[in-house]
Amino acid sequence: MKRVVVTGLGVISPIGKNVTTFFDSLINGKSGVRKVECFDPSDQKAQIAGEIVDFKPEEFIDKKLARKIDRYSQFAIAAAKQAFEDSGLQDTEFNRERAGVMVGSGVGGIIALEKGKDILSAKGPRRISPFLVPMLIPNMASGNVSIELDFQGVNISLCTACATGTHSIGEAFQYIKLGKMDIMAAGGSEAPITPLTLAGFAAAKALSVSNDNPQAASRPFDKMRDGFVMAEGSGILILEEYEHAKKRGAHIYGEICGYGATGDAFHMTAPHPEARGAINAMKIALAEAELDPEKVGYVNAHGTSTSLNDKYETMALKTIFKAHAEKLLISSNKSMIGHMLGAAGAVEAIATLKTLETGKVPPTINLENPDPDCDLFYVPNTAVEADLKYAISNSFGFGGHNGVLVFKKA
Repeated sequence: MKRVVVTGLGVISPIGKNVTTFFDSLINGKSGVRKVECFDPSDQKAQIAGEIVDFKPEEFIDKKLARKIDRYSQFAIAAAKQAFEDSGLQDTEFNRERAGVMVGSGVGGIIALEKGKDILSAKGPRRISPFLVPMLIPNMASGNVSIELDFQGVNISLCTACATGTHSIGEAFQYIKLGKMDIMAAGGSEAPITPLTLAGFAAAKALSVSNDNPQAASRPFDKMRDGFVMAEGSGILILEEYEHAKKRGAHIYGEICGYGATGDAFHMTAPHPEARGAINAMKIALAEAELDPEKVGYVNAHGTSTSLNDKYETMALKTIFKAHAEKLLISSNKSMIGHMLGAAGAVEAIATLKTLETGKVPPTINLENPDPDCDLFYVPNTAVEADLKYAISNSFGFGGHNGVLVFKKA
């Protein structure tokens, strides 16, 4: 089996449009949650989001192309170009037929879909754009990244709700581990801040309605939490076979050494009450890594700020790590950036790698009144420093999709 390392990172987020700004904002506890600006949310129950208000696609993408693709694809290309440049591969000869892409999305081109429906209703079918279908289908972020980077190997898009980004990285990891690919651009992208999407999640009672205090609305593990905050953005990683990376002298952020994916087989939206899917996913990931749970120092939690997820994720961590759970450093990036749905796991994987690399652990902000059912150490409100060797990143999605990655410090 081949070893798999990460050699490039790219992020578009509500708290930074590059990895340096993004991670500095995390460490400093900066929130990117605000009242929605891309449309008037005054008739919505939930009126806040992790919106990227200063994104200019022409900074990353040809203007003509930008007009033909949905915002979620724009984010993906921008993050992928960052990651590719960061990896140094643009200055290297490599076999592009052994370089693949696996970029997923939870809802795909929902902006294009809603606009298309409005045009159809107001002006009729003859006014529909010929680019509507490629704008809205959820595989086009992966397709467009493949085109932009000229990666000619496997090109697959996953859709597993909030676990999409983690699953995309995990499956890409397997392609390299099994020797099928040398390089993979992997991650997720999402631009879900639309009237319909916001209304739909609010109707499911999943969203925070703390509209008067946006930056304090996402409160993972706090007993006053009232739901997650929707967000947009993208995270793309360049995964590479270890010897391939070593031969060209690439900077290595860390190694992926385990991946677990399971299904709750329980409920469309609620996690299993015994957290069996989350437990099994962590168990599988640690087993593949051949890692004693006590060697894990940090957990980047799914930590959605919803009553059930936070409680059952805590339960799962206690089951897997037993007494060592009390010594874990655990934090939720969603307290600052909100929940990016299909991009969440990828952006959080990047944060996990940077945590290992720097020894700086981002906090869980807004944790003022800990829930008695959430009684581990979630790095409340202020970052800490620690010498870490192994970390895991958790993602759990609607439909009972669970994904876990194990990372090792370079």
